Amino acid sequence: MKEVTVEDLKRMKENGEDFQLIDVREDFEYQMSNLEGDNIPLSGVVIEADKISKDKPVVIMCRSGKRSAMAVMQLEQQGYENLYNLKGGILAWQQEIDPNISVY
Repeated sequence: MKEVTVEDLKRMKENGEDFQLIDVREDFEYQMSNLEGDNIPLSGVVIEADKISKDKPVVIMCRSGKRSAMAVMQLEQQGYENLYNLKGGILAWQQEIDPNISVY
């Protein structure tokens, strides 16, 4: 499984790179804090796969990196080859990039 670090994601955002960010946390988690990605909870990621790009890099994130890793595995079984798991999830983002972001 391919991964990106929070530093990689920050650089991608700052450079205006063309990628899609998918947050697979539940809606209430996304409402608490997010990195402005599309919210598709893990339970619906295969059902809503048509919302996930196949022609540009897609970074998938969650709270710690576990649910997003499951999402990557599920989507790779559907033929996706452009997926990256955000290592450490939003917890790593809080620790390394933005200590003011709300996480639980």
